[in-house]
Amino acid sequence: MKKRIAMLLTFALAASGLAACGGGSQPAAPAETTAAAAAEGDSSQAAGDGETEAAAGEDAFAALGDFTMMVGHAQPEGNPHYVSMEKFAADVAEKTNGHVTVEVFGNGQLGTEKEMLEQVVAGTVQGMRGGQFDFSPRLLMFTMPFLAQNRAQVTALLQSDLAKKVCEEAEAETGTVIINLCDAGGWRQFSNSKHPITKPEDLQGLKMRTNGMNTIDKIFVALGATTTTIPYSDLYMGLKTGVADGQENPWVNVEGMKFYEVQQYFTEVNYQFHPDPFYVNAAWWNGLPQEYRDIIAECAEEMGTYNDQLIDENQEKAKQVVIDAGCEVYEPSEDELKAFQDAVQVVYDQCVEEGIMTSDELQEMLDIVANTK
Repeated sequence: MKKRIAMLLTFALAASGLAACGGGSQPAAPAETTAAAAAEGDSSQAAGDGETEAAAGEDAFAALGDFTMMVGHAQPEGNPHYVSMEKFAADVAEKTNGHVTVEVFGNGQLGTEKEMLEQVVAGTVQGMRGGQFDFSPRLLMFTMPFLAQNRAQVTALLQSDLAKKVCEEAEAETGTVIINLCDAGGWRQFSNSKHPITKPEDLQGLKMRTNGMNTIDKIFVALGATTTTIPYSDLYMGLKTGVADGQENPWVNVEGMKFYEVQQYFTEVNYQFHPDPFYVNAAWWNGLPQEYRDIIAECAEEMGTYNDQLIDENQEKAKQVVIDAGCEVYEPSEDELKAFQDAVQVVYDQCVEEGIMTSDELQEMLDIVANTK
């Protein structure tokens, strides 16, 4: 169901009138009384003028026109992604006095993430948020396995000059503007319906679902699994019917999509995070008044911060839901994690060879991580 979030503010101007006293048959008022009345009248008029100016200022956007921004994403209600998009829509409406309306279509209502980005590029939808990199593959450099270990490092990477450069390249390739780059959902974990995964060898022979992302496919192949691509909206049924044995997703996605109902074994490996670009059609964006662009960009930045905060606050809660559902959650030791890390190092070399990143850019990312605690 389409969710329209719009806040319309209306303002009423009160007109004040001044009553004149006088007449030949009326006795003249004492000088003091006349002076006081005049002073009171001046004061009332000044106050009225001030109220009029203030009211006019409150709707200063009226002359800029009204705009509607349709935005799609894949996440269900309650997910940090969904909640932060609601905040974005409400903030834009409030700060533009209701003259920019953001209509949010969550839960994959507008299609897969790839289909939504295609709609943004075509201009039939104004924006979408999601980890879709088919049109901008160099953004995949931020999905290298075990690249970061904490929130500060993730934030430093996504706010770096390198990220800004890569986003500008993506904008040129897609005909979009990326108005924010935050975390898609938190650390990603493995799950399957066959047996616990405690070491890389346990993935051998498993058919693992991916979203078709280049780096995820490479990672599972390096670990000995086979991969199958299933759209996010179809993943629950794909797991239930055995089209795939397992999958990888953050805890908040596992909870929101109820994957714990069709998966028994989870491994908290924290192997990857995904950047979450907020793509906006460039022609629509450039057609907005500058005042609206500034407000929307500000609201998008606040949304990204709020999104990451919600992820951090809800990861453990979501994990507990999985445990309470009766699933097994394995937490590898440092030595066990190192075995996974060593097994996927080949992915770094492959991505440099394919041009997803240069050796210098890889070193730049490693330096950012090393210098951020």
